[in-house]
Order: sequence, then structure tokens, then C-alpha cells
Amino acid sequence: MNGIVINIDPVLFRLGDFELRWYSLAIMLGIIAAVVITSRLAKKKGIDSREIQFLAVWVVIGGVVGARLFHVIDHWEHYVNYPQQIIGFQGLAIWGALIGGSLALVLYARIRHLPLRRLVDVVVPGVLVAQIIGRIGCIVNGDAYGGVTNLPWAFIYTHPDASIPGNLYGLSTHPYPVYEMLWNAMALLVIWRLGRHFKKDGLIFLSYLGFYSMGRFILTFVRQENQFFWGLQQAQIIALLAFIISLIAMVYFTKIRRVPEEVIPG
Repeated sequence: MNGIVINIDPVLFRLGDFELRWYSLAIMLGIIAAVVITSRLAKKKGIDSREIQFLAVWVVIGGVVGARLFHVIDHWEHYVNYPQQIIGFQGLAIWGALIGGSLALVLYARIRHLPLRRLVDVVVPGVLVAQIIGRIGCIVNGDAYGGVTNLPWAFIYTHPDASIPGNLYGLSTHPYPVYEMLWNAMALLVIWRLGRHFKKDGLIFLSYLGFYSMGRFILTFVRQENQFFWGLQQAQIIALLAFIISLIAMVYFTKIRRVPEEVIPG
């Protein structure tokens, strides 16, 4: 049995009926990092940093609702038998968080008359950093697990409260969260460099969407989740659609001569 043993209690500490999990802590730290980074970048783009703080509340709510909804849909065979468990925070899907958070962002931009394409560009670096930090919680929690492997950097979950399924407990599995963290770190570096050469707003966001989608589609082949369609997992289907949309949109925006700055009408 080769690999790195993960024998960490997913619960950081308990105080009476209250418990703080490593997963929750990672998400909170990721949100804080995203808000700080985005607020600083917003000033350089002429967007009031206070708008980012209010926006964060909308995005977090939309992201949590979307993440939970996508998780429940992906595991419907379980929740149809235990409907009382649908309302909860144990089990969140990143694609649901991105879609739900994006819808909340668009709605906020419309209400506040903010330039949408410039706004989505500003949030990209913070979102990537938040995703990297959030996956640290997944490493401890054991909820984003890969298939069995003999690679020396495999993860072996041995704590009884880890979220990994019983059939993979104690086995060497692909460290999927680490793969995604490395991919997102590379995406952050590439997009940061490319962003200096973009002349039109919105291209940074489309680059992020395409780059992340491509990585998620490829990396998910080593992840163990329910097959959704054509032998692919739910995350892969969404990643494929997102990649196609981002590619078409980027070609469109780079080919037309002029795209006026978009101010969302009330």
C-alpha cells in the first residue's frame, strides 16, 4: 500500500453542539481571500471596493444554493430516499457554486448599474485563489476522491469520519484535490500574464472559464463520481459545455472590431 496517509479528524474542534470542520474553515478563508484580492483589483479598474463587499454576500448565497442543488441532483438516488438531508452543507458541487454565484453577480450588476464584463474580469483571480484554498478542506474531508492507484503520492484515508466511501477506505487513491489545486495555480499564472495583453473587458473571464473547464474535464477522469451521460460525470458534461461557450464567445469578442463597454441597464 503506497501513498500518503490522511488520518485527520474532519472536525477541527467541537464546543457543545457546535463543531467547526476543516472544510468549513477552508471555505471561509477562501471567501475572505477572494474578497480582499477582488477589492484591491476593483480599485484599479474604477470599481468602488465597497461594491465588492456587498457583491460578496450575494455571490456567497447564490454559490451555496447552487452548489448544494447540483450536489443533490448528482446524488439524487440517495436524497430521494432521505429527503430530510437535502437541506444542509455537507456536500457541495463546485460547478453549482460557480453557476449560482455567477447568476447572483449578474443580478447584482444589473441592479447596481455596474459594467458586467469588467466586473467578471476583476473577480477571476480571487475566485481561483478561493478554489485553491477550498480544496485544502477537501483533502482533509475526503469528499473529492479519486480512483485506486499505486502512485507514490496517492492518498490513503484512515480516519473513520472521513467522507470517502467504504469501498475506498484504507486504499491508495488519486489525490484529486491536489491535481485541481495545481491546475488552478497554473491557470492563475497563465491568466495573470495573458490579462496584460487583453484590450477588451470580459476576455480574462472567458480565458478562466475555458482553462478551468478544460482542466476539470480532463482531471475528472480520475475522480470517482456517478456517471451522468455518455459515460461522463456531471462535472464533465458541464465542463464540456462551458469550454465550448467560452471558446465561441472569445472568438466573437476578439474578431469584432469594437465592443462598447457594457453597462447593464436597470
